Amino acid sequence: MADIVYTSTATAQGGREGNVKSDDSNLDFDLVKPGSKDKGTNPEQLFAAGYASCFDGALNLMASNAKKEIESTTTAHISLVKDDSDGGFQIGAELEVEVKGVSEEEAQDLVEKAHEFCPYSKATRGNIQVKLTAKAK
Repeated sequence: MADIVYTSTATAQGGREGNVKSDDSNLDFDLVKPGSKDKGTNPEQLFAAGYASCFDGALNLMASNAKKEIESTTTAHISLVKDDSDGGFQIGAELEVEVKGVSEEEAQDLVEKAHEFCPYSKATRGNIQVKLTAKAK
């Protein structure tokens, strides 16, 4: 790897019915299967939280670079999708982004620029379907 700026570490044990914990203990979650009535989280929720927060940060950076003052909310919907090629599953993502302080066209442009810049978007590009929905508020 090139010049590493930051590394986060988390350890999972027991799969979808186990636990995941960050090395600093800021995250410490019991894991449950999606749709379970038991209290806990799942990898899809964790991915949604990470993608939404990373994308919103990238969006705000793109707005700052464009000298635009905005308020934004990014909601990530992460889905398990049947994978017919092997009978398993794959991930799909939809990002709903609300942007205050700019026109509809400017919101769309900022969202597209954020999608090019965001590390999560870069990691998923060409690997999963990602739908972007931008709304000016």
